[in-house]
Amino acid sequence: MRRRPKRKSSRFRMISLISALLILLCIIVTITEKKIHPVAQLRAEHFAQRTASDVISAAVTEYLNTNRFTYDDFAAVLYNDNKEPVSIEVIPFTVNKVQSELAIAINQKLETSAGRSAKIPLGSLSDSTLLTGKGPSIRIRVCPVGAADVSLKSEFTDAGLNQTCHRISAVVTVHMTSSVPMYSFNVSSEFEFILAESIIVGEVPKLSPYLKGNGKAVSPDTA
Repeated sequence: MRRRPKRKSSRFRMISLISALLILLCIIVTITEKKIHPVAQLRAEHFAQRTASDVISAAVTEYLNTNRFTYDDFAAVLYNDNKEPVSIEVIPFTVNKVQSELAIAINQKLETSAGRSAKIPLGSLSDSTLLTGKGPSIRIRVCPVGAADVSLKSEFTDAGLNQTCHRISAVVTVHMTSSVPMYSFNVSSEFEFILAESIIVGEVPKLSPYLKGNGKAVSPDTA
């Protein structure tokens, strides 16, 4: 009869020890997760942005090499009798053509890049310089979220005495999701590519209604 309390005591110790180990394990996991999460997010977002930049740059370069646009394809400068610039008429056909075709070209490239991945050592996710580049590798995967958005932007900049540079650019906005084991992050990136530019001598002329005050080109229906 005296041995039973000893058995109960040993069971209680065992349960207490297991509980303490579980609590300690939870604390270690929580601390580790807090240290790994920001580094994993930074690495994943960087890879997603680099992937988007490579894919979009390749698509835009290929499109511009196929369609060698000039400034006259996008806009026409109107002068008065004194040969002073009074207005710039943007050509809506070219604006709509470039926006739609470039968006299609970029999205096709993004679809082929879906599932692109890279390996990173597990030690690189820690904040320890001694562990950087060490340990088993894990994969970072990226894929596009939705379709890329393409808009044309008009911008005037000072180009010297009584001279203005009119630049027409394509602004591409893309949303990507990047993931590593246990984590997934959404990344939004914006890229700008110059399509055409021209130096205008004289005061800055007025823009046609196809360019709103924010400088982005719109279709005739929305102007």
